[in-house]
Amino acid sequence: MPRRPTYRRTYVSVPRRSINLLVGAGLVGAIAGVGSVATTSEGRDTIVAIATDIGIATGMARERSAKEGDYWLRCDDARAVGAAPIYRGEPGYREGLDADNDGIACEPYRGK
Repeated sequence: MPRRPTYRRTYVSVPRRSINLLVGAGLVGAIAGVGSVATTSEGRDTIVAIATDIGIATGMARERSAKEGDYWLRCDDARAVGAAPIYRGEPGYREGLDADNDGIACEPYRGK
């Protein structure tokens, strides 16, 4: 039986030191940029507004807080007005909306 040829894998590596230097420089630049913006009250307001928008867009924050008398038939209704997620003990929370019974109803859908 003939022998099969063996192949050798070759890797091209970028020096780790260069990568670490570039990542470090990027982090320092980002921190300095945010820090310089945060020195004024308008800059701080801008940073807070952007962080709030990101939280709402990802479903981790609400557009409006829970109000007395809130009752949602479905989570889609709560999401439509910006009241989701709803935490146990808040107006509008009920076990029927909390599918995994973790105390947070109408959580953002993460897909599988």
